[in-house]
Order: sequence, then C-alpha cells, then structure tokens
Amino acid sequence: MIKRIIEDVLKNLANQYPVVTITGPRQSGKTTLIRNVFANKQYVNLESPDIRQFAVNDPKGFLAQYNNAILDEIQRAPELLSYIQPIVDENKEQGQFIITGSQQFEVLNNISQSLAGRTALLKLLPFSISEIKNIVDVSLTNKLIYTGFYPRIYDMNLDPHQAIGDYIVTYVERDIRQLISIKDLNLFEKFLKLCAGRIGQLLNFQGLANDVGVSHTTVKSWISILEASYIIFLLPPWYNNFSKRLVKSPKLYFYDVGLASYLLGIENEKQVFRDPLRGNLFENLVVAEVLKYRFNKGKKSNLFFYRDSTGLEIDLIYETGRNIYPIEIKSGATISEDFFKNLKKFIKFDGLDIPYGGAIFYGGNEIQERTDFKIYPVSKTTELLNSIP
Repeated sequence: MIKRIIEDVLKNLANQYPVVTITGPRQSGKTTLIRNVFANKQYVNLESPDIRQFAVNDPKGFLAQYNNAILDEIQRAPELLSYIQPIVDENKEQGQFIITGSQQFEVLNNISQSLAGRTALLKLLPFSISEIKNIVDVSLTNKLIYTGFYPRIYDMNLDPHQAIGDYIVTYVERDIRQLISIKDLNLFEKFLKLCAGRIGQLLNFQGLANDVGVSHTTVKSWISILEASYIIFLLPPWYNNFSKRLVKSPKLYFYDVGLASYLLGIENEKQVFRDPLRGNLFENLVVAEVLKYRFNKGKKSNLFFYRDSTGLEIDLIYETGRNIYPIEIKSGATISEDFFKNLKKFIKFDGLDIPYGGAIFYGGNEIQERTDFKIYPVSKTTELLNSIP
C-alpha cells in the first residue's frame, strides 16, 4: 500500500483533539488511510442502510455501541455530530472519534455547529506526484494528465478512461442527486463537460449558463454543488492596494486532472499532446499539486492568482506569511526567455513583499536555479515548495 504523506499529521492531531475530521473526494483513499492508521478502532460505514438507520433512529444507542470509533461518510447521518459533542466533553480523551465525509460544505457546516473547537480538520485529495513517484514515471506529464490520481486506478492497475467513466456514474451523479434534484441528467453532464472546457479560465456564470441553456442561478447552484462534492475548486484572485484595476472573478480547476481529461473526451495519453487545452490541463495539474502539498501538511490553501486590466497575469500567488511568492506555469518543455516576462514585470511593482524571487513550473525535466527565479518540473513540486522559507 502506498503511504500517504498526510499520515503523520493525522496521527499527531489524533493525539491533540478528541475528534479528527477528514473530508475529501470519493475514492481519494480516506477509508484506506484511517483503517490503516487506526486499526484498533471499530469501523462503521454509514453508507450501509441498516447501520445508517440505526444511527439516525437511535443515535444515543448507536454511539453507546460504537464509541471510540471510525465513522465513515458522516454526511449520511449528520445528526450524530450533536450527540458526539457531550460524549467528548465528558470523557476528555483525545482521538475518540475519527470522522470522514465526502461533501465538504455540508459536513463542515454541521461540524462548525456541533464540534467547534473539538475537532481537527484535514482534507485528503487523491494521490500526489510525490506519493506515486516510486511506482510510475512521473516525468511523463501527458500520462499523468490522462490517468489522474485516484488511488484505485493505481492500486488495481485499471484503465483510466473506464475507471473515471464509472466513477462519474457511480459517485458523482449519485452524490449530486442526493444534494439537489436534477430533472435532466443529460443537461448536467453537458454542464460538467463545459466546466472541463473552462479549466484555468475566469469563471463567467452568465456565459456558462448561456452555453448550457439554463439560468444564471442554476449554474451558480451547480457550481456550488461541484465544489461541495470535491469535483472542482475555484482559485480566488489576489488583491493588493494597487491603482490598477484587478480582476475579481475566480478561476476554475478540477481537483483531479484525469477527471477533467475524461470530460474533454480524451481517451488515451497520445490525445493529450494534441488537445488544444493541453496547456490548461498542465496548469490544472500543477495547481492541484500545490494544493495537495498544503493539504497534506494539514494546512489551508494559501493560493491565489493575479490578473490586472492591462492583461498582466501570474498563474499562482503563493502566500508565505506577509510575503508572496509568484509562480508561473508553462507547459512547454524548453525554457525560453518568454517564460520570465510576466514575473519580471510583477516583481518590480512597488509595495510588494517578494524577498525570495519567484518560480516557474514547466513541462521539461531539468532544474535551473537562477538569480531571481527557480525553474522546476512539476515532478519536483514538493522540492520547490519545501525550499520556500
């Protein structure tokens, strides 16, 4: 079994909090992780209808039987959280409950109401490049973009196209239907594909609504559902007290680039190279890797992008305390001076705290350490981010 980077953080937090809550996409490896780390605890899967009925109808009796336990997919019985609160307050024991969920907004809303201050919160995404570097050639970026990072694909050596197609039907559509009523599933599938066609782009709700053929309000609701279900995330713009007019719309990305590739109709890794959105997919790959780096350390996202009215754009702004670290993403495999154009302009702005220069992730395999900028392949994401003070 591939060791997850977040494992040590999880163990430490279980020694400091009475409850640890782990959320993440379906099939990101949450159950495998917690059952391996907490093998001595009772395991309860709330997806099971009879178990769920017991939990909902008799929460006190349920928790009396399953105390000091793993409660998997808590969004299926969120009422339990209110009953867990007095138990952990009375027992004063750390690591009593390990809770997982696949719907972040719903789960965290209930957590904030019932277990505020009593639970540590972690997010587990599918494999990172660092986690699979010993079993696959991570320099093959087209293959990574096509395959994605869902653990089951690697653990069982599945065909990515088949596996992700099944994933969409089995988990995505089912979970979406649990959250909202969708009358026309074909229309929602069209919406998903149009979202994939907009990765790395500013999110225009009205434009997306027009293309799908639904209302602006419906698109906003569907975007929120995709966020809640860990399908997409929105990268916010970075603000400062500049005189320039800054873009205020977020950019859209998928938590798993393989899922985005599937929705774009890519059926093998050779098609990735020829796809007109290959640069966008590469950008999605990098941004998701940086996000995994943060989450695997038990930290929140510190990521933004910059774009102003003059057209100057920096793909990633990585905040480090009061300082910022600008990062550009280039899918090309050959380093050119054009890679540095926006970074050079950006670091000259007055009033910015950029003491450590900036960086470029690119599609090649060599590392260059220049005076103001570091150039790294995406396969070395962890190494670059570890080098930032």
